[in-house]
This record gives sequence, C-alpha cells and structure tokens, in this order.
Amino acid sequence: MGARRVVIVGGVAGGMSAATRLRRLDEDASIIVIERSGHVSYANCGLPYFVGGVIEDEDDLLLQTPERLFDRFRLDVRVGTEVIAIDPAGRRVTIRPTGGGPEQELPYDALVLSPGAAPVRPGLPGFDRVRVLRTVEDAEQLAEEARGEARTAVVIGAGFVGLETAENLAHRGIATTVVEAADQVLMPLDPEMAVLVAAELVAQGVAVETGVAVAEVTDAGVVLADGRAVAGELVVAAIGVRPDVRLAEMAGLRLGPHGGIAVDHDGCTSDPAVYAVGDAVEKEDSVGGGFSLIALANIANRQGRRAADHICGRLVRPAPSQGTAILKVFGVTAAMTGWNERRLREAGRPYRVVHSHPMSHAGYYPGAEQMALKLLFDPEDGEILGAQAVGGAGVDKRIDVLATAMAAGLRADALADLELAYAPPFSSAKDPVNMLGYMAENLMSGECDVVEAYEVEDLVAGGWTLVDVRTEAEYAAGAVPGSVNVPLDALREGLDTLGSGPFVIYCEVGQRGHTATMLLQDLGRRARNLDGGYTTWRAAAAAAAGDPGRLART
Repeated sequence: MGARRVVIVGGVAGGMSAATRLRRLDEDASIIVIERSGHVSYANCGLPYFVGGVIEDEDDLLLQTPERLFDRFRLDVRVGTEVIAIDPAGRRVTIRPTGGGPEQELPYDALVLSPGAAPVRPGLPGFDRVRVLRTVEDAEQLAEEARGEARTAVVIGAGFVGLETAENLAHRGIATTVVEAADQVLMPLDPEMAVLVAAELVAQGVAVETGVAVAEVTDAGVVLADGRAVAGELVVAAIGVRPDVRLAEMAGLRLGPHGGIAVDHDGCTSDPAVYAVGDAVEKEDSVGGGFSLIALANIANRQGRRAADHICGRLVRPAPSQGTAILKVFGVTAAMTGWNERRLREAGRPYRVVHSHPMSHAGYYPGAEQMALKLLFDPEDGEILGAQAVGGAGVDKRIDVLATAMAAGLRADALADLELAYAPPFSSAKDPVNMLGYMAENLMSGECDVVEAYEVEDLVAGGWTLVDVRTEAEYAAGAVPGSVNVPLDALREGLDTLGSGPFVIYCEVGQRGHTATMLLQDLGRRARNLDGGYTTWRAAAAAAAGDPGRLART
C-alpha cells in the first residue's frame, strides 16, 4: 500500500490542526490543504482588534504561511483555491483557482472538510453596502474605512463579534450604535447578566438598541423597524453565522437537526472516508445529550486533532462540548459555560439557580473588583448544568474552574470542597467558586430556600412581607419597591413590628439575607432569601425594562 493521501478543505483552526497533527503522526502521508481565501492560518478571533488598532500590524494575525508550513511540515498548501466537485465513490475532489482557471482532480484516501461558517446576510434593502468581519480580507477593508473619515457606525447584532467590533470602532473615536433584534445583548447569557454588559457599553458611550430590527440600510445609516433612523457611515453586520454545508451537500453527506454536518465523536461523517470539523459541524452537547451548533476556535482545534488521530488508527475518546466562551467589552469580562435558563426551560429540564456578587480577591487588599456569578444545577443530584460570570478581574479564572468541574462531573455542592489557591492578592479564603458550592449545598439540603427576582412582585401581591435587612443608609440609597427596612442587627428586636409573615428577605448581595432568613426560620417564621439580593434584583429590573442605563443611575 502506498502513502496515505489526505485532502483537507479549509484551513484556520480545524483544518490546520488536522494537517499538522497528521504530519506528526505520519511522515509519509501526502497532505494537501485547499483554502479559498488568501490566508490559510490566521487569528480570526483577533480581527476586531485589528480593526480597532489594538493590534497594529496585520502580520501579527497571520500565524503561518504556506511557505512556512511546507518548510516545517511538508504540507502542500494551496491558497486562493476552491473545491468545485466531490466524487465520493471515486474518492476524488476537483479544484480550481477561486478567480477561475484550469481544473485539477485530487484523489484521496481521507477527506477532511473544514469549511467553517458563513455570515448571515439577510435580504434587507441596501444590505450590499454592509460590511462583515470573517476573514483577514474583511478586516483589512473595515480597518481602512475605520481609519478614514467615518464618524458614525452601526453594528447590527450584539453577539460576540458584534460587541467586540462595536468596542473597537468606539476605540477609533467613531460614535457607534449596536442594534439587536432580540431583547438583550449576548443571548448565551441570561437577561440579568447580559444587562451588565449592556450597561458597560452605555457607560462607554456606545448606544444600545435592543428589541428592534433593522428594516433598511441607507447611504446615511439604517432605518429601524419602528421607523427611526440611526446614523452610520459604516454599517457592519454581525448577525450570526450559518454552517457552510455546500461541500457536504456536494458529497451527499448527512446533515444534523440544526443544519450542520452530522459527525460522530471520531469526526466521521456519513461517508467513512470523509471527516468534518469546526464551525460547520454539529457538536455533541454535554448537557442535553443532543447536538448543538457551537462556533468556537478551541473546539475546532480539538476536532481537527481528533480527526487526524482517527485517520491514523488511533483511539479517540468522546468529548461533548459545553460551549465555554468569554469576551471582553471595554472594562467588563463576560463568560459562560453550559446552558442558560432559557435553554433549560425550553428543554423542560428542572434546575435551581444561585447568584453571588463576590470580590475578585480579598476585599482588604487593594484593587479588588466585584463580579456577578450565576450557577445552574439539577435540584435532585446537583449536576452542574451551566454557569455565567460578568465582571472585571478574576472572571476568567472562575469560569474555567466551573467549566472544569462541570466536565469532571462534580456536583454543585462539591464546589465548596475544592482546594483553590489563596493569597489576598488572588482570592479570598472562601473563593467565589467555594461560595457557590456553599449556596448550592444550602438549597440541596433544604436548609434555606430562595426567591428569584422575577418572583418578588407576585409573592408580595400574595401577602408576603418584603424585608430589607441592610442599613438605613443603604436602604435610602435604593430599595426594592414595597419593602420595609429592618437592619439585620436590629431584626430580633424589630420582629414584632413585622407581623407573622411569611417573609421575603433581602440584603445587598444575599449574605446578610441568608443570615436573617435562618434566624427567622429558627424563630418559627416562614422566610425565604432573595437570591443575589438587591444587586441581582436591580439588574433583573433593568433587563426587564430594557434600560441598562438604569444601573448607572441608581
């Protein structure tokens, strides 16, 4: 048998991980990489920062060139080339230059498809003048325009790329508006977490329009569905991406329920000689057990490596995806892993929630920053279903610990027992992750019950007394409507003035509220603590009102 012949269609994360791993495993293999753009290996996650001038040199985005890949790995990389036909029965692909030219057939023993995903381009009037940000060429064009005379911009879409692009346009001094048809920015987050990101955008001078779609793109900007005009000399679309399945359909491959290419955990498609990796592929979901479309570079890298392993006869272990992701928006970091409440409700999956607002490290050590953490878990067995974090320093550390715990199958209450590194500049003696574990433990044991922010109004209407146990000064600075103030240290003496209950108790972030709730329960009163306290309630109220600026005003 001759040398193994492998053709890889598409570079960047998935395709190049497959190619280089294949070479490390098989020095004799013939490996040809076909890439229709002019760059086969680049940092696409860095494109918004090139637009904003944070990354000044375009060469810093280019991780490898065809020449360097040949020198090191003897890879035959052909950029500016596209696949125009696939013959699965004959195991051949037909290629030609993207601008037209002579065709060539390439035989293969294994074919790896890494076509990525294509930006969504709705059929709006005037959409031909809209820019997208997917390739180096896109970034070059947008960066040139951003360096020009443009003073206003509209970004359509408030996902990861949309918000990073908005931040970087603002960094250029361009007055930027983000327009999102959904009711919030960053749909992977739940509303009371996402509104913290929107508040940072507003605080930094970026206008945020949620719950309204763009109806038309004009020479002056966009017209919204409600008739308002928004100025935008630059208009950038970051509405989302769809799996690029053109090649899969050409090869007659099976697609999954969400329209992506269906693969098993080895990366094999419905044709055993064809593999698929990256954003075009449906990933096995670690929470629901089904499949999801998750467009993340680290998953694409992992899939490329695993496909190469399987081609070379190595055992591949299953690795369901959690969708762990993170982004920076000005001074705020937002991160998430697993499922949010919306997905859990839609799937009919029971869950419990805890919110906390810890400091990034010991409060007495200078520079501590507050963050918002949210943990979702199964009420019966404590399985961690998801987590979210928004704040400054320390957010990345906590979400990574939570994602690791989730992947390892730890129960939510087991987070309390993790031995995490502690010194005052880095954490607290009870790390924020430990505190989530203690809170989950309290709920799972039945020691304490909580009320979520959206439940407060109905409970008060049903006769529950809402008690604020913060200080008088805190209460005067802002409180939940309808509440009465009895500071925690005076609660025993003031109990007779409150009646017999039942009570919803709250403080600033939930800790004093928990103490008060336990006290009332010990005294024979029915009481529940407001999860996350006034801080979470205030965020939830701002999200419900569609007014992130409220967080800065109160």
